[in-house]
Amino acid sequence: METLKGALIFGQSGGPSSVINSSAAGVFIEALKHKDVITNVYGAAHGIKGILDEQFYDIGAEDIKELELLKNTPSSALGSVRYKLKGADVDETDYKRLLEVFKKYNIRYFLYNGGNDSMDTCNKVSKYMQQSGYECRVMGVPKTIDNDLFGTDHCPGYGSAAKYVATSIMELKLDSTVYNTGMVCVVEVMGRNAGWLTAAAQLASYKGLGADLIYLPETPFDIDEFLQSVKDVCAKNDNKCMVVVSEGIKTKDGTYVGEFTASKTDLFGHAQLGGVGAMLANLVKEKLGVKTRAIEFSLLQRCAAHLASKVDVEEAFACGAKAVEAAVSGVTDKMVCLVRKPGKDYVCTPELMDVALAANTEKKIPESWILPAGKGLTQDYVDYALPLIQGDCKAPLEDGLPRFAHLKKVLVK
Repeated sequence: METLKGALIFGQSGGPSSVINSSAAGVFIEALKHKDVITNVYGAAHGIKGILDEQFYDIGAEDIKELELLKNTPSSALGSVRYKLKGADVDETDYKRLLEVFKKYNIRYFLYNGGNDSMDTCNKVSKYMQQSGYECRVMGVPKTIDNDLFGTDHCPGYGSAAKYVATSIMELKLDSTVYNTGMVCVVEVMGRNAGWLTAAAQLASYKGLGADLIYLPETPFDIDEFLQSVKDVCAKNDNKCMVVVSEGIKTKDGTYVGEFTASKTDLFGHAQLGGVGAMLANLVKEKLGVKTRAIEFSLLQRCAAHLASKVDVEEAFACGAKAVEAAVSGVTDKMVCLVRKPGKDYVCTPELMDVALAANTEKKIPESWILPAGKGLTQDYVDYALPLIQGDCKAPLEDGLPRFAHLKKVLVK
């Protein structure tokens, strides 16, 4: 394919993770190596909105040391966004604006880092540019702690978040059972329709310090059965019980239990869940008359870079670099995916798949991995997840505290 010379722009979208910036580092450091093809490297402020608003940063003005430190810096260094493009056949306004900006700055490479909705953005932008006759290579870089992105063995961000969940459950198990009086501890973990993150509690059980009950969105949640299960555990354990629930658990008719406490929706029309752990803890206290405590991991599970998995950090970086390499070689309309090789030893490599396949799709936990009645998950899940949480990789310390990346964020004019 003919060499395509022009600028590269990279954006971050959706909920951040502890390794999303490692992917950014992979993109930026690799892109800066291709000066013969990539004339400028830009970072969009707040994802697609930054391009629409013509707000993006000159990555070439950054110190390479700071770009390296992005590997261990949590959250979205460029700023994230939740903005869903309408179909071009419904409203072409945003697409015309994107084309205008791309032409103005000769942007020929568009890389977007995110989950299901972000891959939908990649797909829509790519198709519109093709229809408009503007050559631009579009690549999706996977990211989501929810691990629900179709087509990839797992998502960058999941391993570190799973490690945080498992470690925190082990610590809570020790703390919540310390007294000679009973307590039911209900821990709420992120996960709307897929319970991958909540399932990480099973890794704590693997180490003998896990929850008594684990509830995922993949299986219907029955409140009466839940109360009976808690009662049974308490009867055996001196009124001590630890429960881990996903924020997205649903009743048999498909209603989110969290919707009973939700009053708003996000920009994608999803109910803003949360508070399901507190609601269930209050219900247990009312119905069973035992002391309860509700704990919501909330943002902590996605920004805990101090517990980042080395495997996760390195794979996130490799995915970013792979996206640039593929685009420069002439590939477009793809998403980087992680492919696990069969065999006892863990080997996983970044490869490519059609980005359209990942747009607005969800990968859930196999039913065969889920035990009934909140009893947790099978060894199949443990074998799947353990390799993803291996190794320690975190920011260097200054005065005993992590030294995160400090970007200059020089705006392009």
